[in-house]
Amino acid sequence: MLDQALDFRDESDALFGLLDALDGSDWMRTTQFKHWTPNDIVAHLHMGNYAADASLRGAEEFSAFGRRLAEMGRDTGGHLDATHAWLGGIKNRDLLLVWRNFYREMADRFAAAEPKRRVKWFGPDMSVLSSISARLMETWAHGQALYDLLGKIRIETDRIKNIVVIGINTFGWTFTNRGTQPPGVRPTVRLSAPSGALWEWPQPKSDNLIEGAAVEFCQVVAQTRNIADTALRVVGTTATAWMALAQCFAGPPQDPPPPGVRFRQT
Repeated sequence: MLDQALDFRDESDALFGLLDALDGSDWMRTTQFKHWTPNDIVAHLHMGNYAADASLRGAEEFSAFGRRLAEMGRDTGGHLDATHAWLGGIKNRDLLLVWRNFYREMADRFAAAEPKRRVKWFGPDMSVLSSISARLMETWAHGQALYDLLGKIRIETDRIKNIVVIGINTFGWTFTNRGTQPPGVRPTVRLSAPSGALWEWPQPKSDNLIEGAAVEFCQVVAQTRNIADTALRVVGTTATAWMALAQCFAGPPQDPPPPGVRFRQT
């Protein structure tokens, strides 16, 4: 049993619980993330889940889905429009239920899969374990925009450790994805978990340090908050450079949100 698949399901269920009470007008409100609506975010999450599940079924099925989405993107003019076209215009609660029913079935398939098996993705191939962990990260990260929009405080759990690990493992990626070399070895990371436990990833060859709440570290590496909007303690030039650009997700380089633009609305 792959525990990360169960964590993904639980994180998705928590987000479903937030969205289950939305009415029609709420679905069209704009969030602080690219002015996307809840409809846009759930559609995007469902498309990503479908792609990951296709990769689990095999490289040929994943490639066919990628080609279909690319063709729709050329016809509609963009990734998000292509996603909505692929969904056939499903929205609001109908979309919510399609997403929920699929991620639950998908979680069962990933839970039973071989964790080290390699699967295709839009970027480099990855392991099954990394694939489902990335889906958890994406769900949590995009969910932040929805919690912020609705003025809700998320009840965090220690399953975000999966996101912390992705964030740490993508230290080098943050720089090489921008065509530069990391400015030094990875800093030591010392974080307090939602449960109160201490999580630490020491780096004996570095005098750089990132210390604070695990939730805030996840917010920075997933680019849902600017480092200036957190209480993280950042020591050293390498740590400072990393936290200014941290990107734990695949794709072209993305800049973090400017200070003060992502916050819980009231």
